[in-house]
Amino acid sequence: MTDPEPRAARSGRGSSKGPSGGPAGRPSRGQSGGPSGGPARGTTGVWPLIRAERTALAADLADLTDEQWTTPSLCTGLTVREVLAHLTAGASLNSVRWLAGVIRCRFDFDKQVAMRLAEQLGATPSETLDRFRRVVPSTTKPPLPALAMLGETIVHGQDIRRPLGIARDHPIETVTQVAEYYRGSDMVVLAKGRIDGLRLTATDGPFTTGAGPLVSGSTLALVMAMTGRVAYCDDLQGDGVELLRGRCETA
Repeated sequence: MTDPEPRAARSGRGSSKGPSGGPAGRPSRGQSGGPSGGPARGTTGVWPLIRAERTALAADLADLTDEQWTTPSLCTGLTVREVLAHLTAGASLNSVRWLAGVIRCRFDFDKQVAMRLAEQLGATPSETLDRFRRVVPSTTKPPLPALAMLGETIVHGQDIRRPLGIARDHPIETVTQVAEYYRGSDMVVLAKGRIDGLRLTATDGPFTTGAGPLVSGSTLALVMAMTGRVAYCDDLQGDGVELLRGRCETA
C-alpha cells in the first residue's frame, strides 16, 4: 500500500495493483505479496535499517499536538495519525493473518487495509504512537520482501513528515537500497512502469537508472516520485520531470 491514492480513486484510469493488506498506503490500499525487483539481499541486513527508520519516525512524532495529528498526509484521504497506524498494522501482520484477513474481506484488499488500520489506531494519538513504538523492533511482515517493508517505512514516514514540515536526513545507503528495489518493481507499488522511458539520476548518491529524458534530484525525492508522490516532483529537475509528474497525477 505504497501508492498515494485509494484504489477506488484510481479506478478507470488503467492502474493495476496486486493484492495485499500490508503496509504502504491509502497509499494504494492494494499491494502485492510477491517479491520484486532490486538486488537480492539477506533479510538480516535489512531489519536493522527498518528499526532505525521506525525509531527515527517515533522520535519525530513524540511532541505533536492534537491538531498536527489530524494533518492530511500525502496519502489521499488519510491523516498522519492514520498513516502511522497503517505502519503499525504492517509490522503486526504475518502471512497467516494476512491471508485470513483477505478471506474475511472476500478478497477486497482495500477493505482489509482499512480493517487493519482501524485495529491499530487506538483511542487517542498517544495510544497510536505507543502502539507504533511497540512494533519498532518487530520483524513480523505480510508476504512481502524485507526491502519492501523498508520502502514502506521510508515512504510512509515521508508521507507523514512532509506535510508537518519535519525533515529527516536519511542515510544515503539506506535510501539507495530502496530506490534500487523500486526501480525494478511494479509488484508492491507501480514504480517501474511509472519511470519507464526516463533516466533517473541521484544528485546525492550513486543511484541511476533508465534511459531517456533526465529526471534528477535527491535519492529520496526520486523514491517518493517513483511511488507516485507528486509533491516531490517539485524537488526534481530535468526534461523528464513533467512527464513523471503527469504519471504521478494519473496513476
